[in-house]
Amino acid sequence: MARIKPQALLNQSKKKKTPSRISISTIIVCNLVVAVVILSLVTTYRHWSQRSRNTIEHETQSQRFEDTNAASEQKSYDLPGYADINTSKGLITVELFKEGSPEVVDKFLDLCQKDHFKGMPFHRVIKNYLVQAGHSPSSIPVEEWTAKGKLRGRLHTGPKHEAFMLGTPKTKGNNKDFELLITTAPIPDLNDQLIVFGRVLKGEDVVQEIEEVDTDEHYQPKSLIGITGVILKREI
Repeated sequence: MARIKPQALLNQSKKKKTPSRISISTIIVCNLVVAVVILSLVTTYRHWSQRSRNTIEHETQSQRFEDTNAASEQKSYDLPGYADINTSKGLITVELFKEGSPEVVDKFLDLCQKDHFKGMPFHRVIKNYLVQAGHSPSSIPVEEWTAKGKLRGRLHTGPKHEAFMLGTPKTKGNNKDFELLITTAPIPDLNDQLIVFGRVLKGEDVVQEIEEVDTDEHYQPKSLIGITGVILKREI
């Protein structure tokens, strides 16, 4: 067997121990791969983080909306739905249309708590048409009431226009101008001037008694008839 010279063995040992060199292009490619992976992870994290944030905000807004609706419904439920109108002729009990005319009902309830209607006189009484109470002369000329009254038999009537409806004239004035009006006959022709926000449940005979009082040529009662107070009720 041939013997290897010591010098040859030394050269072979050096060749085995010398590590192989990595090219610059390989290093650049590896760095690019790492950068792409990191960028992909960051983008994925931002996407899911934004999606989670949007989901939380949407759920929060939905909860707030539900809470607002619940509070509104609870407020409407808690409001009195009836009122006893005491007059010098007797008691008139009315139901308030809280859902049909919420803004007017809110205003009526607020004025009741301020005793706005206490001592309010019936200043206009038109037989077979309406009785009207207010602290000041009506903003609607009496000629318009009487002229419209002549036409009411020719117009279509619905439940809103039946007799013994509680309403108020459409005015842009302040609270002092808020008047009460009770119809004594169907009046469908007053949609443009009348807001109906309730109806008489008890006391139609009292309304008719007020309707029968003597009036002058301006449909003003010759004797004083008025509201002595209003009591709000949640149920009757």
